[in-house]
Amino acid sequence: MTYRVGIDIGGTFTDFALLKGDEVVLHKNLSTPEDRSLGVMEGLGKLAEKEGLELGDFLGKCEAIVHGTTVADNTLIEMNGALTGLITTEGFRDEIEYRRGFKEDIWDVRLAPPKQITPRRRRLTVPERILHDGTVHHALDEDALREACRKLRLQNVEAVAISFLFSFVNPEHERRAKEIVTQEIQNAYISASHEVLPRAPEYDRTSTTVVNAYVGPRVIGYLEKLVQRLVEGGYKNQLMVMQAAGGVMTKEYIDGAPIRVLASGPAGGVIGSAHTGSAKGCPDLLCVDMGGTSYDMSLVVGGQAPAEAGWNMHHRYLIGVPMVKVETLGAGGGSICHVNAGALEVGPKSAGSEPGPICYGRGGTEPTVTDALVMLGILSTDEGFAGGSFSLSKKGVTEAFQTIAEQMEDVGDDYDAEQAAFDCWRVVNANMSQGVRRTTAGKGIDPKDLVMLAYGGNGPAFAAIQAEDLGIKRVLVPKASPTFSALGTLVANPTIDEERSYIASAKAPDLDRIRQLWTDLSTRARKYFTDAHFDADDIRVNYQLNMRYPGQNFSLSLDYKADVPLGDLSFIGDDFGERAIELFNQRHMDEYAHIREHEIPEISGVRLAAHVETRTPKASGGFTPSGKAPTPAKKRRANLGEGFAQVPIYRGKDLEAGMEVMSPAIIEETFTTIVVYPGWKAQVDDAGDYQLVKA
Repeated sequence: MTYRVGIDIGGTFTDFALLKGDEVVLHKNLSTPEDRSLGVMEGLGKLAEKEGLELGDFLGKCEAIVHGTTVADNTLIEMNGALTGLITTEGFRDEIEYRRGFKEDIWDVRLAPPKQITPRRRRLTVPERILHDGTVHHALDEDALREACRKLRLQNVEAVAISFLFSFVNPEHERRAKEIVTQEIQNAYISASHEVLPRAPEYDRTSTTVVNAYVGPRVIGYLEKLVQRLVEGGYKNQLMVMQAAGGVMTKEYIDGAPIRVLASGPAGGVIGSAHTGSAKGCPDLLCVDMGGTSYDMSLVVGGQAPAEAGWNMHHRYLIGVPMVKVETLGAGGGSICHVNAGALEVGPKSAGSEPGPICYGRGGTEPTVTDALVMLGILSTDEGFAGGSFSLSKKGVTEAFQTIAEQMEDVGDDYDAEQAAFDCWRVVNANMSQGVRRTTAGKGIDPKDLVMLAYGGNGPAFAAIQAEDLGIKRVLVPKASPTFSALGTLVANPTIDEERSYIASAKAPDLDRIRQLWTDLSTRARKYFTDAHFDADDIRVNYQLNMRYPGQNFSLSLDYKADVPLGDLSFIGDDFGERAIELFNQRHMDEYAHIREHEIPEISGVRLAAHVETRTPKASGGFTPSGKAPTPAKKRRANLGEGFAQVPIYRGKDLEAGMEVMSPAIIEETFTTIVVYPGWKAQVDDAGDYQLVKA
C-alpha cells in the first residue's frame, strides 16, 4: 500500500487528506504558528498511528506529499518579511510608490496607503536603458550598481529586488546586475524581474518582484526546514507545493519564484471544487470556504477555475503571476465580535489558533463566531471537537457576550448574551452574503444560477442560510469539506504556468518569434518535469495567448491550442492571426458580453500551461432515495434563526447513502457541523456526500 498526502495550513488548523487506494482519510490538528513545520510533522505522525505504522515506515510508503502553505500570505499580513531593497532604472525610483491610484475603499478618506516594503532610502537607481525592442540604449553602469550595493549593504538588507525597464524583452542588464549583487551583498536573496514576471506593464512587474523578494526568504526557509524534517523522518520523494495558479510543482521549481505560493491554500479548495462539482453534474459553482480566520469565495464556470494573470491584489499589493481568483473576507470561526460606536461588528481581526476562541479554553477572552455558535447550541460542548483533539467549553463565553450586550446601544434592557450571540451570527452571515454578491456581480453572474459548494470547518454551518439569502436552491457539502483545501492539493496536477511578453497586431504577428518563445517555455517545462521524474511523453500543454483591444490596459488569456504534447507547435500556420482574432473575440464576448467588431486586437504575450496527470481521489454524484428514515442521536436546545427550540442532532457516521434529514436539524461530522435550516433538507448522495436542497 502506498499513500498520497495533501496538507493545507490554515490560520487555526492544519488539515490533512490521506489518499490510500480510493479511500480518503481526514485529519486536523491545531496549527503551530511558531514553527508551522512542527504542526505538519505532528499531523503526519497521527496519520501514521491511524495506519498502525511508525512515522518512518509511513513516510517511506508515501509516494507524494503535496503541501499548500500560507507562509507568504502570513508574511504579508504580519509584515515580517525580509528587509528588502530595490535596484531599478535611473528615473524610476518612485514608480513602486505611485501604484495605480487604486484605493481599496474609495469612501474612506483616511485610508493610508499600504506600508512600503522598500521605503525610499532602500530604493536605489543605476544608469542603464534598454529600449522596447530590446536594443541597448545605455549600457549598465556597473560602478554605480556596486555603489548602490554598498548603500544597501550598510542598511543590512536581506533581499534585493532588481527591476530594469524592458528587461522582459532583453534581460542582459538584469542578469549582469544579479551577478554583481550576488558578489557585493553575500547571502542576500535576489529577485530579478525577468525571472519572476517577464512581461509588461512596468508597475506590475516591479511590484511582483518586490513582493517576491520580501516573502522569498521566509517561504524558502520554511520549505527547506520542512523538507529536512521530512527527510529525517523517512520521506524519500520530492515535496510538491501548491501554487496560486492551481497546480502543484516541486520545491526546487518554487525556489525560483516563491511568490507562486501566495494564496495557494484557497487555490487548492477551488481546484477540488471544480473536480467534485463536475463529477456531480454541477459545472457552475459558487465555492465558499469558511475556515478559522477567513471566508474565501470563488467561481467555477463550466467545470473550470482558470488562473488569471494581471490585476491580482493581495494584502494590498499587486501580484502579476497567474492566480486562481479567490476573494477573501475576514470572516471565519475565529473572527472577533465587538462593538464599535454602539454598533455590532464581526472581524476582520481573528483570535487564530493562539489563543483561539474562548470556548477552546486556551486563554481567549474576546468572543468569536465560534463562541456564538456555541451560545446558539449549533456547536456541542458535550463531546470531543475536531475529531476529539479537544473539547469546547462554555466557560467564559456567556460572560463575554453579556459584555457585548451591555455595550450595545438602543436595544432595550432585556437584550442579553444569547441575543448578542444571535446578532453576531446574523452580522457575519450578512457580511459573507454581501461579499458573494460583490464577487458575482463583478463577473455579471446571478448567484441564483449557481450551485453552492461549501467547505472549510465552518462553511457547512452557514451554507444553507446563505443560499437562502442569495436565492440558491442547492448546496453541495462533500464529506471531506473540513479539509477540502488539503484534498484539493491531491486533485491538482503538477503544473507549470509561465508567460513571455510579445506585443504585435494579431493581424500580422511574427510567427517565428512566437514559435521561439513557446519553444523556450517548453524547454523550461521539460527540464523541471523530468527533474521531478515525470516522463516527458506524459506532459500535456495548453498553448495560450494574452490578447487585448488597442488601448486596453489589461489582457485576456485564451487557449490557442489545448491539450497537446509538449513541443508540438505544428498548429502554427498562415491562418494563425486570423484564428487568434476569432478566439479572442469569443473570449471577450464570454467575459464582457460585447466585442469591438471593427478593431483588430493585439497580442500582448504568449503563455504555456503544462501539466502531468496524476492519481486523484475519485468523486461521483447522484442521489438514490433508500427509503430508510434516519434516527437522531439526541436533541439539543439550539437557535437556527427562528428562536431556541429542541433540535434533533444526527451523527454523520450513522447516516447512509440515500437517507434524507428534514429540517430543522444539525448533523455532526467528525470535523464539521452541517446545519439544516428551516425550509431545507439534507440528502446523503450515492457517494456519501451531502447535498442541501429546498424542502
